[in-house]
Amino acid sequence: MTQNAVEVHGITRRFGATTALGGVDLTVPTGTVHGLLGPNGAGKTTMVRILATLLRPDAGTARVAGYDVVREATAVRHRIGLTGQYAAVDEKLTGRENLRLFGRLYHLPGRRVRRRADELLDRFGLSEAADRVVRTYSGGMRRRLDVAASLLVGPAVLFLDEPTTGLDPRSRTQVWELVRGLVREGTTVLLTTQYLDEADHLADRIAVIDRGGLIAEGTPAELKGGVGETRVEVVVEDADALTAAAEALGRAMNVSPHVTKGARRVSAVVEGRGGDLLTVAVRALDGAGVVVEDITLRRPTLDDVFLRLTGHATEEAA
Repeated sequence: MTQNAVEVHGITRRFGATTALGGVDLTVPTGTVHGLLGPNGAGKTTMVRILATLLRPDAGTARVAGYDVVREATAVRHRIGLTGQYAAVDEKLTGRENLRLFGRLYHLPGRRVRRRADELLDRFGLSEAADRVVRTYSGGMRRRLDVAASLLVGPAVLFLDEPTTGLDPRSRTQVWELVRGLVREGTTVLLTTQYLDEADHLADRIAVIDRGGLIAEGTPAELKGGVGETRVEVVVEDADALTAAAEALGRAMNVSPHVTKGARRVSAVVEGRGGDLLTVAVRALDGAGVVVEDITLRRPTLDDVFLRLTGHATEEAA
C-alpha cells in the first residue's frame, strides 16, 4: 500500500441548498487510526460514503489504498471494509450464516468463506453463539459480528462510522480492543465518532469537522495543548483557610490563584509535569497548615477543544 491510505483533496458534496462538505482536505497515514470528530450533521458520514464509493463528490478528488474513488471504484471496493452506524446483519440468520452470506456477496470461494467465517467468529469471541439466531444477540455481540463481516476480505482500509453508538460501556470497550488489534496487524482505520473519549483512546490523529468544514487536525495531545490551560484545583476543609491556601500555592508555583469562597475552592493555572505539580502543591499546603478536602490536576480535554473550536459542545456532551 502507499504511504498514505487515504488522500482527500478539496472534496465537496452538496444536497440541494445544503453543503455537506465544503472543500475538505484529509490525509490518513497507512497503519494508523484517524479519528473524524464532530457532531451529528457535521459531514462525517458523507465523507465516509464518498471514500467507500457509495456517493460521488461534486468536486475534488479522493484516493483510498492508492486508487481513485470515482475512476477506480471497483479496485477501491476490493480493498476496504465498512461498518456503518447500525449493524447490517440479518436477525433471522445465525451468526455463522450471516458471515457466509456476506462472503457470497463478496463473491468469495465457498471453502474460503467457511474457513474465514470460523476464524472471525473465534477471534471476535462469538464461537459459542455462532449457531444462534442474531435476534438473541446483545447489542455488543451484533456490533462485533458486523465488524467481523467487514473483515471477510481482509481489507487494507476499514471505515468505522460511529461503531459504538448505542452500546453499553463494556461493549464499547470490547470494540475498542478489536480496533487496536486490527491496527497492530496493519489495517488502517478511519473512525468517525461523536464520543470524545473514544477519539482520545483510539486515534493517532484527529480531524475535527463541523458544518462541512475541517476546522482542526492533530494528535489528541496537540489539540488539547492548543486550547489550553493546566489547572490545579484545591478544595479546603475550612473556608477560613482559603487565604492561606491561595498564598501558599502562589508562592510555590509563582502564580496568582483564583479563590471561590462559596465552594471553598482555590484554583491556579500552572505549567509543568503533572506529578511534580501535585507534589509541589501538596507540600506547600501542608507546610502552611492547610487541611485539604480535595486536590485535582485538570488538563484540557477534547471537550474543551471542541467547545473552543466550534462554540458548542458535541452531541455527547449535550
